[in-house]
Amino acid sequence: MTVPEVLAELGDISRRTFYRWRELGLAPQCLKLPNGELRVRRDDFMAWLDDRMEDAA
Repeated sequence: MTVPEVLAELGDISRRTFYRWRELGLAPQCLKLPNGELRVRRDDFMAWLDDRMEDAA
C-alpha cells in the first residue's frame, strides 16, 4: 500500500501524523523502495490495525 492509501484507510489522517507515528515507532512496518518511497504490506497493515483494536478494547 502507498502512504496515501494507508492514510485513506485510517480515515484520512494527515501525512504528518503518519510520519510522526513512524518517528515514535507507532506506525505499521514500512518498506523503503530504492526511489525513497514507502510502502506498507497489506497484511502488516491489517495486523497492526488488529493490534490497535485489541489495545482499545
